[in-house]
Amino acid sequence: MPALDLKTNVLVADPKAFSLEFSKYAAETLKKPEAYISVNYNYSELLTFNSSFEPAIILTIHSLDNINPKANEEYSKKFFAFFKEKLGVSDERGYITFIDPGRANIGYKSTTFEALWK
Repeated sequence: MPALDLKTNVLVADPKAFSLEFSKYAAETLKKPEAYISVNYNYSELLTFNSSFEPAIILTIHSLDNINPKANEEYSKKFFAFFKEKLGVSDERGYITFIDPGRANIGYKSTTFEALWK
């Protein structure tokens, strides 16, 4: 169920194409089926980082089961490489927040993942 919310001050030429490319990359990186991936690309020209409007990102990843310190370090490396290549954002120009909300705290199909996994 990974849900990725990307905020950036980098306007891409084709946000739909970028979002689909980011979805595919996220599925590969997080090792989850793309059918479960949700991506939100949010352009904000007013996003600052370190008192400047240079290219920057804030990424929040909500995911069940695969969020842990060792994995997060690898995910961070891969996602920042993607942002450097696709958006021109270096790894010192943003944050990635990893959140595992727990199965009981995610609603899906009119219930929760905890109820679905019983």
